[in-house]
Amino acid sequence: MILDIQGLKKCFGGLAATANVNFNVQQGEIVGLIGPNGAGKTTLFNLISGSIAPDSGAIIFKGRDIAGQKPFRICRAGIARTFQSVKIFSGMSVFNHILIGYLFGDHKDGISGRGREQAAGILEFVGLSEMSERRAGDLTLASQKRLEVARALATRPELLLLDEVMAGLNPTEISEVMELVRKIKEKGITIIMIEHVMKAIMEICNRVVVLHHGEKLAEGKPEEITQNKSVIEVYLGDLTCLPSEK
Repeated sequence: MILDIQGLKKCFGGLAATANVNFNVQQGEIVGLIGPNGAGKTTLFNLISGSIAPDSGAIIFKGRDIAGQKPFRICRAGIARTFQSVKIFSGMSVFNHILIGYLFGDHKDGISGRGREQAAGILEFVGLSEMSERRAGDLTLASQKRLEVARALATRPELLLLDEVMAGLNPTEISEVMELVRKIKEKGITIIMIEHVMKAIMEICNRVVVLHHGEKLAEGKPEEITQNKSVIEVYLGDLTCLPSEK
């Protein structure tokens, strides 16, 4: 087990964004995190990555409770994330975004020849090598999302949190990102992904956790989740929109 969430609670005023959330993630899994808007999914990522501190509960990463630690410490422990709305430096080159990832991950060779070589390798891995000298603000949305993934990978994470990395993309771009996620898993990186694109959840996730009003509504294999009456009622709706098995 690489991550164990125990009784995680966070309130904003009188509203519980997460309430006694419990689940775990095994090394090498892809775990989908789904639920209606406002269910607490991104709040959970913010708690895991250290952007905010929980009111109670534990976040056990590789046997150590990291709840409430600073984001840079959590990153250097081996957790990286992307954001629901891309957060890039518009005037900075694509290549320098990757070097920032190395430096935030506290890798001293980030600006050395070796660091630059590895940064180039990451850009090739995500399919952005031909755009390395372009301004990040000039990229398409799909390429900006790939850049965020690349910057996160530059920190050398063991656990990668992907927050709606396929949102706003067309079907071809979604298929390409799905393949990228599979390639990341093949590198031995564990993934938790928030996603509303059910095709991706069904085809690439090992397990799915469903949140509703900040609480865990259900957990199981993708095919089990699609048969869960409570999940259908509050989130999935008409199952005819889901991809059929081939």
